[in-house]
Amino acid sequence: MTVRGRSRAYLRELGDDAVQRLDIARAALHLAALTRSQPDLGNAEKHLAALDETLKGLVSDNPPNNAVSAAHALADVLARQSGYRGDDQTYDDLQNADLLCVIERRKGLPVALGILYIHLARSQDWTAYGLNFPGHFLVALEFYGERTIVDPFHEGVVRTPPELRELLKIVAGQDAELEQKMFLAVPDKGVLLRLQSNIRMRQMQMGRLTEATDTIESMLLIAPEHAELWHEFGVLHTKLGNLGAAVSAFETAVEYEKRPSRRQEFVAILQQLRRRLN
Repeated sequence: MTVRGRSRAYLRELGDDAVQRLDIARAALHLAALTRSQPDLGNAEKHLAALDETLKGLVSDNPPNNAVSAAHALADVLARQSGYRGDDQTYDDLQNADLLCVIERRKGLPVALGILYIHLARSQDWTAYGLNFPGHFLVALEFYGERTIVDPFHEGVVRTPPELRELLKIVAGQDAELEQKMFLAVPDKGVLLRLQSNIRMRQMQMGRLTEATDTIESMLLIAPEHAELWHEFGVLHTKLGNLGAAVSAFETAVEYEKRPSRRQEFVAILQQLRRRLN
């Protein structure tokens, strides 16, 4: 089996597993591998292991005593020692959501950097997860019963409630207000889908529909029962003139869609596509 084939198999296994917590950085590396003809994950995996050891040594010498000091330790390793930062100059560069490129360039989108913060925290058995915050990915870190919120894009700074309110207004408009749902945990698969969605969105904006189709296919490996993804997959195949693949995608969307009204929309599109095939 090729390296890409192993990556596909690994991601497909994740899609078939109901577990909520994954080896999230490893999964993101395998997603990046799908875009390369001859991917090599070795250097990136060694780098992640080195980060883990650096943090282990740091907290051994100076153990954190609360969530904020634990967050500062993460930021020390990733931002100050390793140079990771948000790419605010070429934000829409596709490399910013590709973890292999992020590790090489030491910069990326909030969600890609957030995956590194989550990975590093978990290497010490700390509880860390992504948040359902709109427009800007944030990481929650729990430590000895406390929780703090880390902004991976801005060098791992700990965000206070007033800062979060201001950040929300920047990304969602001046009328937006903080809501409890914005601080709910996102499952690891949801974080990976958010990572890939950034790539898909930019590919579609650039008119690179075939590449966008490939990206959605990678998302379906880890979320095979996601009806809306199957719908998007079908729409893109329709635009590309791949009617057989579009029919298959909409058939699967109908199978997994639970909302009656939405399911009927998919059925109507499917009927139109079948008529075009005939």
